[in-house]
Amino acid sequence: MTKLLLFAVAVLLASSTPFAAEQTWAGQISDSACGAKHEEAAEGQGKMPDRECTQACVRGGSKYVLVVEGKVTQIANQDNKDLATHAGHTVRLTGEMKGSAITVSKIEMPRKN
Repeated sequence: MTKLLLFAVAVLLASSTPFAAEQTWAGQISDSACGAKHEEAAEGQGKMPDRECTQACVRGGSKYVLVVEGKVTQIANQDNKDLATHAGHTVRLTGEMKGSAITVSKIEMPRKN
């Protein structure tokens, strides 16, 4: 009887464990140095395009982030090849929020109507 009770409790605990579900966000792939606002590149040289700024900052050691309505969210899997492809772009990013970072599974450009 005790084994049966322990088994039943184990099954209940396993079935009540929350699973992280994939979500989709619309936002811009940026970098951790600039976040939501890319500044002027150098004194008197004007503002770099977002894509070039993000690429330069990542080359300099910054991490990719997703900016949604001004809120900056960290990206866990920095090795995702689509991050470099879409640096500076406005995208639809799909992944799982784990803690305070997103683990990216897919990035795509939004469709134009």
